[in-house]
Amino acid sequence: MARLQELYNNEIVTKLRKDFSYKNVMEVPRITKVVVNMGLGEAIQNVKIIDSAAAELNAITGQKSVVTKAKKSIATFKLRQGMPIGCMVTLRRGRMYEFLDRLMNVSLARVRDFKGVSGKAFDGKGNYTLGIKEQLIFPEINYDTVDKIKGMNITIVTTAKTDEEGRALLKYLGMPFRN
Repeated sequence: MARLQELYNNEIVTKLRKDFSYKNVMEVPRITKVVVNMGLGEAIQNVKIIDSAAAELNAITGQKSVVTKAKKSIATFKLRQGMPIGCMVTLRRGRMYEFLDRLMNVSLARVRDFKGVSGKAFDGKGNYTLGIKEQLIFPEINYDTVDKIKGMNITIVTTAKTDEEGRALLKYLGMPFRN
């Protein structure tokens, strides 16, 4: 079992039950999945960039990524329906907790001039989205093999009903929010 999952089961559930006075253990918010998305607009001109992005996403998450395709044609961007435009990975259970542990404790600490993540990036239903500008913060990426700096979005989906519950859950898990 992942270290973060044990922490959640042993300590965080009791803290959240005490803070929000839940009557049932099943009411306590938990993380259901983590979606890592890499949108690549420059893949319209260079299709090979999708392969390198997918390989990097595979190395970061430890799971095979899915290439996403354009849903609509947009003439001004020279985009046709069905063209590969990005890649994504959905993590659940053990891999999700392992990825979150590495993200919060190792990768975010490698961000230049890091002062914490924004506490305002909640969607109103307790889900949190974090944008990362470069993939080099992950130790799994070899700096010499990177051809282009690419950003990514990490969405943490929770069962929390409000942003306060989701923020408390992530804070107890160790997400470094700004003060």
